[in-house]
This record gives sequence, C-alpha cells and structure tokens, in this order.
Amino acid sequence: MKAAAFLYPWDVVGDPDAPARLAALGIRQVTLAAAYHSTRALTPRHPRHRVVTAAHAAVLYPPGERWQGREPRPYAAGEWAPGDAYGEAARALGDAGIEVHSWVVLAHNSRMGEDHPATSVVNAYGDRYPWAPCIARPATRAYLVDLAAEAAVRPGTRGTELESCGWYGLAHPHAHDKIAGVPLGEAGQYLMSLCFCASCRQGYAGQGLDPDELAAVVRGALEPLWRGAGEPDGWTAVEELIGPDRAAATRAWRETAARTLQEAAVGAVRAAARAEGPGFQVLLHADPVTYHCGANAGVDPAHILSVADGVVVPCTGGPRLLAPFAGQGGDGTVLAANLTVVSGMGGSPATLAADAARAAELGATELRLYHAGLASDGDLALVGEALKPWADVK
Repeated sequence: MKAAAFLYPWDVVGDPDAPARLAALGIRQVTLAAAYHSTRALTPRHPRHRVVTAAHAAVLYPPGERWQGREPRPYAAGEWAPGDAYGEAARALGDAGIEVHSWVVLAHNSRMGEDHPATSVVNAYGDRYPWAPCIARPATRAYLVDLAAEAAVRPGTRGTELESCGWYGLAHPHAHDKIAGVPLGEAGQYLMSLCFCASCRQGYAGQGLDPDELAAVVRGALEPLWRGAGEPDGWTAVEELIGPDRAAATRAWRETAARTLQEAAVGAVRAAARAEGPGFQVLLHADPVTYHCGANAGVDPAHILSVADGVVVPCTGGPRLLAPFAGQGGDGTVLAANLTVVSGMGGSPATLAADAARAAELGATELRLYHAGLASDGDLALVGEALKPWADVK
C-alpha cells in the first residue's frame, strides 16, 4: 500500500536534509501545501526555526496574472513562505526521488472573509462566518475554481488533493475558541451552518421555501439547544427540528451547490493539467455524509468518484468512513485513508501498521500520513518501522 505524507513548504525550504530524511523513512510521495489557511506550526527538526506562524490564508507561490484587477484574489504569503516556496520545496523533494502532489485548501479563508464580508456564510441570526466562504455565491465560486486550477497544477507536480471543496460550517478551530459551551450535536451544527446570504436565500426560494420563514424556523428550533436541551444527532433530528420538507429542501440546495462546485473545480484542474501530460491525479478530501461540513466536505460517494480520481478520508478515529466509498468508482480509483501520526495531536504512530491493515479491509488503496513536518523524531521513527513492508511501493 502506497503511503504519502503531508508537508508544508517551510518544512523543506532552508533544511537541506529534509528530503533525504523523508525518503529514508520509506516515504515516496508527499502532499505539499500550495494554498493553505492560516496556521501556527511546529518545525521540530528545522535548522533555522521551531515555530512558523502563517498569519493568513495564502498561496505559497507567486499568484498568476489571471488575478490582476480581480476581487477576491489569492493573498501572497508573508515571510513564512516567501517567493515560490512551493516550487523550491517541490524541486528539492523531486531531486530526492519523492513524487509531489499539491495540497490545495479552497473554501476556508478567514482573511478573505474579513476583507470581503459579502463572500462569507451568514447564519440564521445574521452572523457572518469569515472563515467560511459561501460556495453558492457566483463570484466566490469563480474564485475557488480558478484557485483550484492554478494552485493544483504547479511545476513538478503529479497530482493534487483538494481540501474544503464544499461547505464549511460553524465548527472551525479558531484562535482562543469559545463556542463549545453549548453542545449542539450534529443536527444543531447543521442548522448553525445553513447560509442565508442573498444567493442562498434565492436558492431556498427555488426549492419552494420562504427564506425569512425558514430562518425564523431555524432560530426557533435552536432555542431549546441554547437552554441545554441536549445534542440531537443524525439527519432524523434535523427533520424533527425543522420539518422533513424544509430539511429536504435545504439539503437539496446545499448538495447542488457543493456538487456543481466540485465538478467545476475538478474540471478546471484537469484542463490546466493537460499541458503537463496524462496521469495527473485529482483527489478530494471527503466525508461520505453529504450534509457534513468542514475540511472534509460532505459528498455522495458514487457521484464524487465519477468526477474525481479518488478521495482522502479521515480515519484517525477508525476507518468506518471508508466503507461507503468502497466499491464505487472504477479501476484505479484511489481510496486513501488519512491517519494522524503525530501523537501530540491525537495520532497513534505506534499502531500505524494495524490501522492501515484495518483500513485496507474496508477498501483503502493508499495511506495519507498527517503530518511529517509536525511529528516528533520518535513519532517518525515509528512511522518508518511501519512503512518498511511498503518501502519499495511506488
């Protein structure tokens, strides 16, 4: 089973030993960030720094001419990834015999939401989520599709993984986060993630709903949760809270917006990759429950595997999310199990081999290891031991 590791350009740039160190572990493929959200990251082995603060969402290469005169447009990175940091890291990894695929974060950009508030999701109370671009807005969709094409197809890159290619919602790791005081459950999260911007209001109207009435119903349904009524879970709970017809209409609108964005983004990447020759691989980070939000966008397994070459599925808490994707797609479809191997972030590098075996039983064809740049030396040593049986798998 082929294993690929996630990496940031700053894990490689300025550290000439990084590519060889990864290759020695048996890592033959890296998913390298090309467009990424703000973050604060450790660099445990870098000779020049130990903490990198990426202050805002940015492309980690020089933005192209297509963005001149456009708003919104990608932000260039600051000192954490100056110039063509992605290209420099990709060349160094390629020289060490490591295949590079780009890692592109799309609908997750707090800086854009702050500078262009109209791009953001608006909840039923009128609160904006600056980290969550509304994927139904035409200008935002055009931005996301062009960003996918440009950031995915970089020189020296053989494929891409598109993260956040769908709805982002309320749940979001935020600086000094204080939203966990009231447990909302899966149903409450869905209702708090419904968007009521102008585009989504039109979308609900197209589904036969009065958007003002819907917003009032959503607020009323949430009221008991604010008083501590419990954590309603599952789609049935959403139907009980706002009624099955309203629930189905909101889901239909959101699923249509997500599907068409995914189709457009993958199509744009494929068009941009034609000049690179055949074999450019396009994967999506995905959850098999269509109404789920977040970095792993909710998708219909059969549909997304008819569009993309495969999916990357979160499996750190167990491989159960793989099962709905198994048997979908065709020959060569990639079903990659994403496993955290940083023990300080809840991962278990010591059980990587066993976790990979369980994932394979549910149909996984590849592994993704999160995250080679963040892991301690001890964690990486355990990863190296687990990868020995697959060290020669290309």
